[in-house]
Amino acid sequence: MSDSFAIAQSFAVMQALATQQALQTEMMKQQAASEQSVLALLQQGAEQMQAVLPEGQGQSVDITA
Repeated sequence: MSDSFAIAQSFAVMQALATQQALQTEMMKQQAASEQSVLALLQQGAEQMQAVLPEGQGQSVDITA
């Protein structure tokens, strides 16, 4: 009787670990998607700022020249 209980308990633990890993994977996917959205917004904002700046401003400047 104790062997079947140990097997059932081991199975339950494995299922719980698999569920936890699946949840962590999904959370990481959502975080990555969120970070990509933030990056897209930042890039869009930078492009819009350059579009409204006068000619020549907002460009990289070589300070070693």
